[in-house]
Amino acid sequence: MENTLHNITIKDFKTKSGKEYDIPLSYQVFGQPLHTAPVVMVNHALTGNSDVAGEKGWWNTLVGNEKPVDTQRFTVIAFNVPGNGYDDFFIENYQDFSAFDIAKLFLLGLEYLKITKLKALIGGSVGGSIAWEMLAQKPDLAEQFIPVATDFKTTDWLHSQCLVQKFLLESETEPLQKARIHAMLCYRTPDSLNLRFKRETDAEKGILKSHDWLNYHGRALNERFSLKAYKLMNHLLMTINVEESKLPEITADIHLISVDSDLFFPAFEIKNSFEILKQKKSNVFYHEIKSIHGHDAFLMEYEQLDEMMRLIFKK
Repeated sequence: MENTLHNITIKDFKTKSGKEYDIPLSYQVFGQPLHTAPVVMVNHALTGNSDVAGEKGWWNTLVGNEKPVDTQRFTVIAFNVPGNGYDDFFIENYQDFSAFDIAKLFLLGLEYLKITKLKALIGGSVGGSIAWEMLAQKPDLAEQFIPVATDFKTTDWLHSQCLVQKFLLESETEPLQKARIHAMLCYRTPDSLNLRFKRETDAEKGILKSHDWLNYHGRALNERFSLKAYKLMNHLLMTINVEESKLPEITADIHLISVDSDLFFPAFEIKNSFEILKQKKSNVFYHEIKSIHGHDAFLMEYEQLDEMMRLIFKK
């Protein structure tokens, strides 16, 4: 299975805000060689990257040989959001970009690779929102669309959480760690933390085990991720704004997957999107992951997601 990082350059790219850039766009291909099999595209989440399969792949329980996204049947492609730092490229003026722009860049990347049709387009969290933006711009791109724990718009609730993240990311001391600790409380739920830690204290460190866990996640992200990248990705979350009138134009079978306990993209919001779509389209379906773990369940409840994906890919 190939996992080489490839690079192309999108020259003279003009953002929606009117700024011009030459953008390096990196990607990885897994499974069958390009143009030999149906293509499945996977969009990564906020701190993710294009490494979706293989030994270190962040979604390798779902993408791989004989997995729901079977690399023996499909070519799997994943782009890095430009500026996420996985390819050592960062964007200083991140405010110049929106989710719309990233979607447009991904479409230009597919065009460069002469990929005109996708078997499926999959995205989790902000990656799924970028996928919504892609289909709003090119409605006939995919046969199947699977947005997971995400929506086509930034709600007031999500925008407010991102605003707190923005304030923390502008802190003078330990900005990334502070933002990550707050984010973890958005990605998980009270039940998840309470049942795991039970108010227990780490005797050696003299702090609650829950605090130690949060501190660990803050430090760990600081070691593998960049403040510039975090600021960009948080900003992109604030800019998701697909026009509702464009949704019925999407030709793909749409499989909305929510998490019943999600505090970030709540299930009721995704159900509302399903109801909106159902009025205009017959090929839209709703699936729900049951979990106490909240938003992060789409990275944790592999058995449920495995079953859902296998059913979808049988169609």
